[in-house]
Amino acid sequence: MRVLPNDRAPANGDARAALADHDTRPSPIIRRTDLIAYVLTSLLAISVVAVLYVAKAFFLPVVAAFVIGTMLSPAANFLERHRIPRALSAVLIVSSLGAGVTFIVGLISAPVMQWTGRLPELAGLLKDKLHIFDRPLALWHELQSMLGVSNAFSAAPFQMPKLDWVQPALEFLPPTFTEFLVFLATLILFIASWRDLRRALVMTFTSHNSRLRALRVLNAIEDHLGAYLITVTLINMGVGAATGLVCWVTGMPNPAGLGALAATLNYLPIIGPVAMFAVLALVGVMAMPTIGSGVIAPLAFVGIAFLEGHFVTPTIIGRRLELNALAVFLSLAFWTWLWGPMGAFLSSPLLIVALILRDDLSTSSSPQLP
Repeated sequence: MRVLPNDRAPANGDARAALADHDTRPSPIIRRTDLIAYVLTSLLAISVVAVLYVAKAFFLPVVAAFVIGTMLSPAANFLERHRIPRALSAVLIVSSLGAGVTFIVGLISAPVMQWTGRLPELAGLLKDKLHIFDRPLALWHELQSMLGVSNAFSAAPFQMPKLDWVQPALEFLPPTFTEFLVFLATLILFIASWRDLRRALVMTFTSHNSRLRALRVLNAIEDHLGAYLITVTLINMGVGAATGLVCWVTGMPNPAGLGALAATLNYLPIIGPVAMFAVLALVGVMAMPTIGSGVIAPLAFVGIAFLEGHFVTPTIIGRRLELNALAVFLSLAFWTWLWGPMGAFLSSPLLIVALILRDDLSTSSSPQLP
């Protein structure tokens, strides 16, 4: 039987009407499946953070060894190209690193021990120099009494902090020493076997495109972390040399130790320069004849830190990998809260790794040769 065109018209009209009704329905902003995925991802992130916090004694030395080992891997590759076995290269690199750290600690610890033994004398000197603030403090106390504000600290005598640190240090050393041994062993083994680990990690993927992508990510992480370590080390050495020169010119005691301390603390973003300024201010006030001469070196260090933080480091590091200031601060706050000073040191390298992974996941799926 032949179907007339008029017989198909009502059916087409009903389909258009149904499609129009379907299009006018409001679509949900967040689908139920997406909401469940977000919730599960959030629970997974909270669980990972909780595990990293509770098992800090294990994960901190292991993660630190992985990050630092990746930074030092280009040096091992260089020695391996000159026919030095990978295992021997790992031992040589870690021994050199340990010798450098020991030298820096020696420069810093000598004046610290000397000043610790002179705490009573230094307390008297600091108290005498603070007499110039007696008049402003008296006016402040008088203003507080006129306003009826109580000052519970006005009658408290000035005292230097007690050095009750022997017992806590003895309780702190055993786990710290154990973590250091775990870190040292993991670092040597990681550098020695990094090439095999890379190959095994790449071969876990089944497709050729996935293997190329994994290899590209590993190469980017190794290159960026190695360049970051070299660049930051050179910058910190410059900061330490400039700080030591300023301390020597202004007559500060032990300028070499203060310069080494400035270079070491500068590995900690934001926290390190602030701590170094406090150290220079305290040493300057106690060691220099007047408070005016004692604040010259701290103010000069503020200028050095400003130039380094706002011009030198962004110009050099920003050419290879852009690090947002807010992201650096949040990463520093999170890892410092989670793992303390070592977490602060690892915050920038871990942020670099996260940015590399984000850039790779956000690119197209078409593979590129590494």
